[in-house]
Amino acid sequence: MTILSIRDLSVEFRTRSGVVKALEHVSFAVNAGETVGIVGESGSGKSVMAFTLMGILDRAGEVTAGTAHFSPNGEETYDLLKTPEKVLRTLRGKELSMIFQNPRTALNPIRRVGKQIEDVLRCHANLPQTQLKPRALELLASVRIPDPEQRYGAYPYELSGGLCQRIMIALALACSPKLLIADEPTTGLDVTTQATVMNVLRELSVQHQMATVLITHDLALASEYCDRIVVMHAGHVVESAPTHQLFTSPLHPYTAKLIAATPEPHKGFADLLPILGNLPDLRSLTLPPCRFSARCDRHTEVCDQPPLQRGWINDDHFVACWHPLDKPLSTPEATVQSA
Repeated sequence: MTILSIRDLSVEFRTRSGVVKALEHVSFAVNAGETVGIVGESGSGKSVMAFTLMGILDRAGEVTAGTAHFSPNGEETYDLLKTPEKVLRTLRGKELSMIFQNPRTALNPIRRVGKQIEDVLRCHANLPQTQLKPRALELLASVRIPDPEQRYGAYPYELSGGLCQRIMIALALACSPKLLIADEPTTGLDVTTQATVMNVLRELSVQHQMATVLITHDLALASEYCDRIVVMHAGHVVESAPTHQLFTSPLHPYTAKLIAATPEPHKGFADLLPILGNLPDLRSLTLPPCRFSARCDRHTEVCDQPPLQRGWINDDHFVACWHPLDKPLSTPEATVQSA
């Protein structure tokens, strides 16, 4: 069952220096019990997409096109881009939750963490007062926090980054949401804590058939925990495929370069191949249809011609490229299909 279906999502930011085209025609879907990874460089639009879905986009941001259909129970469907704020408040925390990138700024610094979990339960779970603390302690234990009773009364500044992140996970999962958006949930954590946090997310996703969107710049992490991966570059989805297929047979030149630039235990620094060049200026009035074209060694004149998104779709593998890696540069465009 499809929990989230995003189609042609476009977002702009109006700034003093011009209009920033942060997202253009972003499309993907997430099914129940599935983890979809969103990967790409900083500035590719991953967090903007998450904030848009949650209805917490900055005031300077504006959704200019697209739909985001959310079906938590298979019966009711909400377009998260058009749902009134009052309805969104009832969905957030209950059916739709998010783990923010920096837990120390997301948690209330002057309220005990146990009470913060109780606040969510009181708002969405309709539990009697006597059951709030036992349920909060149960949630703390579920994310493997040692000595939940003691941590319940702690303030965020008294806890390590790893514990704060697990508190955030407990908050996000307090009401067993149907969709979880995890924005860089392991940023700043050591390797051991990172594995613990991701294992907790995976177990709970399978246990509750929760759809999960994992936003990360860490391809190694995505390869281990995601069922499918969506690759973003400068506000565009350039490739989408099942994880194993993406890593063994990447079709977009940008995806291949990302994989080549990912550190591996058996590789030294000399084996890493950096992606040369910079992201294009998204304020430009003359952005090319393919925003990777200036950095791509397979660029030809056809890459500069509209329409914006074109590519091959083979089964579950999509690539927005005129010259994917499995085709010679002389391949005619006649077989190219619209995304």
